[in-house]
Amino acid sequence: MPIGLSGCAGNLSALDPAGPAARSTATLWWVMATGGTAIFILVMVLLTIAFMRPGIGRDVDPKRWLIWGGLVFPGIVLSALLTFALLTGERLLAHPQTPGVVTVEARPHQWYWEFHYPGLTDTVTNEVLHIPAGVPVDIRVVGTDVIHSFWVPRLGGKIDAIPGHVNVIRLTADRPGTFGGVCAEFCGAGHVAMGFSVIAHPAEAFEQALNEAQAAPPPETQEQP
Repeated sequence: MPIGLSGCAGNLSALDPAGPAARSTATLWWVMATGGTAIFILVMVLLTIAFMRPGIGRDVDPKRWLIWGGLVFPGIVLSALLTFALLTGERLLAHPQTPGVVTVEARPHQWYWEFHYPGLTDTVTNEVLHIPAGVPVDIRVVGTDVIHSFWVPRLGGKIDAIPGHVNVIRLTADRPGTFGGVCAEFCGAGHVAMGFSVIAHPAEAFEQALNEAQAAPPPETQEQP
């Protein structure tokens, strides 16, 4: 990987996707970055020409500069980017009619994550989320004490955990592996330690791995100041 892009890799990099939702997010980022860079270069070229050849545009009606440069060009570019963003966002939604979806509940606490697997097992895991690889998984993020935010950068976008509400996000891992997750919303003095791991097991071995998972006790937490 080129040195300039080395910071785009890693277990918490949204630009190193390992699932379709994260891949769509990364594609959107690259499209936005490319579009923004192209516009910046165009503006710099025009500015350079204006400095090197003063008065080059004096024969053009100022209204044309305003209409084409201030309305038409930005309108076309922003409309294209908005349309692409909306279409990409639609693919990230957890459509309920999708067959074969596994459901998991994520319950944040100050300051650790607790995962439940309704309909699969009574086991509760802390700070480790188990999912099957290659299978869509709906994460029901249940709000508990304060606002938290569930985020596994390499598998999908982030979603808030709001007290009294349940928000759903869909993740799919392309392959077995371990992926990092974080709370992306400042939630108190212990926020920095509120990370977790997502282990994607081969689909055929998922139930056995889940049954063998040990329900570790919740980590020690600090008293809230």
